Amino acid sequence: MAKSDITGARRKTANHVSHSNIKTKRWQHVNVQTRRIWVPELGRFVTLSVTTRDLRNIDKLGASAYAKRFGIQLSKF
Repeated sequence: MAKSDITGARRKTANHVSHSNIKTKRWQHVNVQTRRIWVPELGRFVTLSVTTRDLRNIDKLGASAYAKRFGIQLSKF
């Protein structure tokens, strides 16, 4: 299953609503990408499965600072 290594984001339940307003359960999948991210504190690349939202925040804050918010140690990856 698609899951973010940092935030733990997974698929969510939602409703498909037809024209006649009949609601049917469906899944909303997260956009998970596998990326090699440079971590200057470790001096190496780390391969992570992250959502595109995570990638935007990693660009702004840095990989180690963003992982620290969620209590994740990047040295395990």
